[in-house]
Amino acid sequence: MEIALVLTLLAIAVVLFATEKLPIEIVTLIMLIILASVRIITPEEAFAGFSSDFIIIIAAIFILSAALEETGILDFAVVRLARLAQHSAGLMLFIVMLVTGFVSAFMNNTTVTAMFLTPLIGLSKRISQSPSKLLMPLAYASILGGTCTLIGTSTNVAVSGYIAKAGLEPVGLFEISGIGAIIFIVGIIYMLTIGKRILPDRDDQELTEEYKLKKYLTEIVVKEDSPLVGQLVVASDLTLLGFRMLNIIRGKDNFLPDFRTRILANDVLLVEGDLDNLMKVKETKGIDILADVMLEEDLQTEGIRLAEVLILRQSNLLGQTVKEANFLQRFGLVVIAISRHGETLRSKIGSIRLQLGDMLLVQGSSDRLNQLRNSNNMALLDEFEPVLFKKRKGAITLSAFILAILAGTLGILPLSIAFLLAAILTILFRCISSEKAYSAIDFRLLVLIGGMTAFGTAMENSGAADFLAGGIVDIMGGLGKMGVLAGFVLLTVILTQPMSNAAAALVIVPVALKAAVGMDADPRTFAIGIMLAASISLVTPFEPACILVYSPGKYRFWDFIKVGFPLTIILLAVLLLAIPIFWPL
Repeated sequence: MEIALVLTLLAIAVVLFATEKLPIEIVTLIMLIILASVRIITPEEAFAGFSSDFIIIIAAIFILSAALEETGILDFAVVRLARLAQHSAGLMLFIVMLVTGFVSAFMNNTTVTAMFLTPLIGLSKRISQSPSKLLMPLAYASILGGTCTLIGTSTNVAVSGYIAKAGLEPVGLFEISGIGAIIFIVGIIYMLTIGKRILPDRDDQELTEEYKLKKYLTEIVVKEDSPLVGQLVVASDLTLLGFRMLNIIRGKDNFLPDFRTRILANDVLLVEGDLDNLMKVKETKGIDILADVMLEEDLQTEGIRLAEVLILRQSNLLGQTVKEANFLQRFGLVVIAISRHGETLRSKIGSIRLQLGDMLLVQGSSDRLNQLRNSNNMALLDEFEPVLFKKRKGAITLSAFILAILAGTLGILPLSIAFLLAAILTILFRCISSEKAYSAIDFRLLVLIGGMTAFGTAMENSGAADFLAGGIVDIMGGLGKMGVLAGFVLLTVILTQPMSNAAAALVIVPVALKAAVGMDADPRTFAIGIMLAASISLVTPFEPACILVYSPGKYRFWDFIKVGFPLTIILLAVLLLAIPIFWPL
């Protein structure tokens, strides 16, 4: 009965993670509540993962990463490297992947992708190269670079913490560097040869053309006898019909309306709305509808311009609708359209809930748009302007990071203490404010990892791990230990499609440990194989790093399959060949 309940919860979790009907952290906590309520795990076991030292390591690395970004040290490096590579597309691709992978070996890959995204888009525009030729390699390099050290991904840290709790030796900081470097180098070679040829080359278009706005926007001239005269924009008859007012042209002025703006006679209103409702508006007394809309001229003036912004992982806008986010009052911006996974969303903008990687076409003043350059909520995809390089604070942050790595590697301090101390030092030396440090931590990820660690305990307590392990051994046992390991590695790659890498690994590791013990194989080898397999699945764009580059690169779903599927097959073969060499079965 307990086995059936645990496996049913797992199946439900996979579906909910894939569909994102509920936030993943809420799904995780609900599972813990159910498992603790039916006594499969104790309350102590349910929350043990949240008090583990690997949670501290992950949180500290988020803070250190934010401090490096805040001090401008990474932007400084990007500018210097870009100058070396801007005359050769091949050299540019190589340097982008090499630098990204190296940085990602010590930082969260999603954070690294977000940090390099805007500089690369700006650089692409400067050298007249399509961003689609660089952004997918950027995401892949950040993911594969994470296989080179223990702290390269939260998955590595979480699996190491789990096997330590199971009585096995935790993964050393640089223990996986050898095999990780092989995986990363193979990835670079693939992208410089095969991948470079099949990457899409998407031309830049004017923003109004790209978002296909023309048939959704209308200019309305308000006559003196119109009932609209004197109405507040936010409560006007047009607003009640579902139209959104983007601009008002009043004499020589072209401005964004706010909640205090009233409509006056002779105003020209640029509105966005449904075509069916437009027919009703045509019958309204006191207005004229202009046939030709000069979009670029109307939407962009000397003080107002269009821009694209990207919703980031740490954004507090995630899960909010555009209306709830209150863009106009909070940021001084109007959201005109949303690009999500290659699809443009324009109707009922206010009711759309924002997701990671959504790219928003917004309109606002240059000053308000420039304020987004230091925002944790959105990245402004515009001309790249490097953060001012703060040499002293940058040196302190980098030194603290390096000393933490050395102290943890040499055993001077436990890894969690070393990184926590480094994070605190960056705050004490004002390299980053405490407020920005807290906002840099992805608490959703911490909840997911802590909760899925407890789910692994539930699989052991209920007997589900033994049940699944026995089934896999029965099916694959005829192929020997290597065949069973290959089965678990392949299962991990498949399961990372609907689930996060960390969640997939933490579900499979308890089963793999049981299977290894039953076959008299080294359970630690199985755990490390699964841990690395979670980071080489590049078939679909569901990994957060890939989601971030999806819309800015103007990719389509098929682009990721075309480029990522062959690379995943190659990396699977490399991993299975190399694992027994580094960690005998």
